[in-house]
Amino acid sequence: MTLATDGLHHVTAIAGDPQANADFYLHSLGLRLVKTTVNFDVPTVYHLYYGDEHGRPGSLLTFFPFGEVEAGRRGHGQATTTAFSVPAESLGWWRRHLEHIGTDVSEVAEGDAEASLTFHDPDGLELRLVAHEQDDPREPWDNGTVPAEHAVRGLHSVTLCTADEAGTVATLEELGLRLVSQHGPTLRFAAGEGTPGTLVDVLVDPSASPGLVAGGTVHHVAFRAPDDATQQRWRDELLDRGEDVTEIRDRQYFRSIYFHERGGTLLEIATDAPGFTADEPLLELGRALKLPPWLEPTREQIEHGLPALSVPEDNNPGLREANA
Repeated sequence: MTLATDGLHHVTAIAGDPQANADFYLHSLGLRLVKTTVNFDVPTVYHLYYGDEHGRPGSLLTFFPFGEVEAGRRGHGQATTTAFSVPAESLGWWRRHLEHIGTDVSEVAEGDAEASLTFHDPDGLELRLVAHEQDDPREPWDNGTVPAEHAVRGLHSVTLCTADEAGTVATLEELGLRLVSQHGPTLRFAAGEGTPGTLVDVLVDPSASPGLVAGGTVHHVAFRAPDDATQQRWRDELLDRGEDVTEIRDRQYFRSIYFHERGGTLLEIATDAPGFTADEPLLELGRALKLPPWLEPTREQIEHGLPALSVPEDNNPGLREANA
């Protein structure tokens, strides 16, 4: 392809109880709920977006919390691990913090120029905190739950498990990512300058069982497109190559196209704009249920069918600063 992504836009996963999901990501990981909306294709289910203060591309982990949901299974043809970037001196604090709240967490694993902790959210989604020897300059969301000096800076990487090394590698290279390292069966690809938020690890495991996308697993991984025109060119190139790619879909806060990489993982290309302040001001992000115009006529029915969801006041920086 003639285009190249700048890196990860977001990761979307499937969860069970929405309140348990919100409590974990707001209080345990200290992220901000930047949008409370619904799955536009299944409006009986929330779509919850977590990220930094503004919900910038590259900081976002989102969920479809279905309530009662079958447990998924990690395997090939899916993203198996979602990693966040944290400061280099913070892993000790995070390990104590996660143990204190009752989350099983690994020992610190050392790698080339980085160290990490692995753990799981309440639905079993595999998460990792990665500290690189070079500081991540992105601003954290400072909500008072996690001290700013230790707080998550944004996405670090995702891990794709594949039984088709050549197919997955070809897709990533066509998206403009390049191979930067290999350790055993894991290949690391990077977009742009290879900073946190631009990395994809490919675990090659032909013996792995096929993954089952359900509760506690990743639904899709989204890559960044700077604007609508670039996204359209990307879609045209995918179609010319014979890929089964969707039409452009309006997700209110970005536009999206979807297709499967050759190893099976569902990928998305999402525009950076217009962002999460398109329908509510920065200080109020995430506190009210926002619906796209085509669902507003059925708001009462939708609200009646959704479970109650409590968002703490510290999700609002204005309130936090006023009460400081």
